[in-house]
Amino acid sequence: MLVLCFSTSLLSNCNCVVMMAKGNHSSITEFVLLGFSEKRAIQAVLFMGFLLIYLITLLGNVGMITLIRLDSRLHTPMYFFLSSLSFLDICYSSTITPRVLSDLPASQKVISHSACLAQFYFYAVFATTECYLLAAMAYDRYVAICSPLLYVFSMSSRVCVLLVAGSYLVGVVNATIHTGLALQLSFCGPNIINHFYCDGPPLYAISCTDPTTNEIAMFLVVGFNMLITSVFILVSYIFISCAILRIRSAEGRQKALSTCASHLTAVTLLYGTTIFTYLRPSSSYSLNTDKVVSVFYTVVIPMLNPLIYSLRNQEVKGALSRVVERITV
Repeated sequence: MLVLCFSTSLLSNCNCVVMMAKGNHSSITEFVLLGFSEKRAIQAVLFMGFLLIYLITLLGNVGMITLIRLDSRLHTPMYFFLSSLSFLDICYSSTITPRVLSDLPASQKVISHSACLAQFYFYAVFATTECYLLAAMAYDRYVAICSPLLYVFSMSSRVCVLLVAGSYLVGVVNATIHTGLALQLSFCGPNIINHFYCDGPPLYAISCTDPTTNEIAMFLVVGFNMLITSVFILVSYIFISCAILRIRSAEGRQKALSTCASHLTAVTLLYGTTIFTYLRPSSSYSLNTDKVVSVFYTVVIPMLNPLIYSLRNQEVKGALSRVVERITV
């Protein structure tokens, strides 16, 4: 076991990096997550903020799943996908937020190499799955509005389950590619990750080996996933828009728009922040800026999704009032 001390311009004290001899080189066995700030007052505020957001995320998404199960009028493909999205958001947020909450009050935010890659893996699984699940939800809206007579047959229970399972399968494949490539990296220098969780770009920034292959793979694979799903969603909504324009009833047009508005809002929030983070040249990365953006799509969006679908959807509001009335009576 070898202990190497080094100093950086960002830190006034020496940081000890624990290394383990392995052949002709040494590899780091643990990382330090830099997080947001070293000031105790700021950390206390951040802890309360993250805790509040996480509790709202759990309550909102568990509440959405429970509401859909309790109200028989919501036993439709659209709400099956919505309950799947709520479950996914719970997993997505739980991959990041509990670790942040445990690190904020800690004096040393240490994470092992294996735990870091495990977090990276599950984060990639759930993030990719959410993109494809949103695409499946766009297809559901397309069939419901453009081919309402075939909706029951086109969106059968079997088809819905296959679409959700396929979304998870793509997420697993995507995460396996990135994590497998990350396992090929060696870390023999500074072990401080300038982030609040283990992600690709900050890991590549401290790698001793050339991360060009990882960066190209991330750009190509993430770009492919984003392109396929975004084009599919865009084409679906082009057909949906044409179908809505042909609806003569103002009430029918408004109902069709209301079922799509929530989904479009969720898509815009997720895709906008993800594209900003991953589909840029590595030379333009600013890890401090990316940390702020990452908070939005890893912590805030899973909290917002149930609020978006409940506040903008009359059927969810109606189901909630019926359940509350039933409980009250």
